Amino acid sequence: MRALLVVNPAATTTSARTRDVLIHALASEMKLEVVTTEYRGHARDLGRQAADSDDTELVVALGGDGTVNEVVNGLLHNGPDPDRLPRLAVVPGGSTNVFARALGLPNDAVEATGAILDALRDRTERTVGLGRAAGTPGTKDESAPPRWFTFCAGLGFDASVIGRVEQQRERGKRSTHALYMRQVVRQYLDEPHRRHGPITLDRPGKDPVSDLVLSIVCNTAPWTYLGNRPVYASPAASFDTALDVVSLSKLSAPAVARYATQLLTSTPERGPRGKHAVTIHDLTDFTLNSKVPLPFQMDGDHLGLRTSVTFTGVRRALRVIV
Repeated sequence: MRALLVVNPAATTTSARTRDVLIHALASEMKLEVVTTEYRGHARDLGRQAADSDDTELVVALGGDGTVNEVVNGLLHNGPDPDRLPRLAVVPGGSTNVFARALGLPNDAVEATGAILDALRDRTERTVGLGRAAGTPGTKDESAPPRWFTFCAGLGFDASVIGRVEQQRERGKRSTHALYMRQVVRQYLDEPHRRHGPITLDRPGKDPVSDLVLSIVCNTAPWTYLGNRPVYASPAASFDTALDVVSLSKLSAPAVARYATQLLTSTPERGPRGKHAVTIHDLTDFTLNSKVPLPFQMDGDHLGLRTSVTFTGVRRALRVIV
């Protein structure tokens, strides 16, 4: 088997020695080309090259969710074609690794490599669905390029928190769960739309849902992890269905306390609920429109401000080694 290993040298939970061990283990089982990313978007470019090649059968992403997202967008630059495109394997190297863990892989890079090698020997894989987001035609965001996401996207509050975290990381702070929680509190104190949400959810054949403060789009469950604790924003979300949406119409102090508690105690059967929570399962096509520009994120990557984003849930988009 001919494989490409895409290595993010800035991955937060792997050392150079660990990466050498992983490379040696993978190279013992396949004809392996190793490329270390050198700039933002490099993993996407490598994924595109693998998709266009005639002999690459597997792409292994060693890094966090951002690296995986770039590889996926490169692989799918001409659209999904599971039977033709190289398969994807993920070795977790980031701080959270939602996609890899949602697939059932260990959160340890060495253990995950062993699981991937076992899966390759046993020829076990699955075809997963993905989400796609693009600027809405006829709006000021129509020129925003389409982009795939593996586990979540968000417009509003959660994207604002991610933007704050990225600013702190640029200043040298390490990405930790404590850093995220501090930024959640700061964003809440500064949030201008706590009581009157500017977001409207539009979907074909249904009445619009308006006055939303935030909207989180999930392609799988859990939505994220706090350490070893999974957090379920949309428990019914799955790689085998289209997209789920959970939105809140109010962020008053009592509402925040209630929904934060529900998230922290969420289970695969029970997520956020209440009169200010809107949850919709298995959506193929819908649009989030905002009266004002709001922060937008995909797979934990802050993408700037948007006023309108159109989403598509695509079943059976990519083959993954598990």
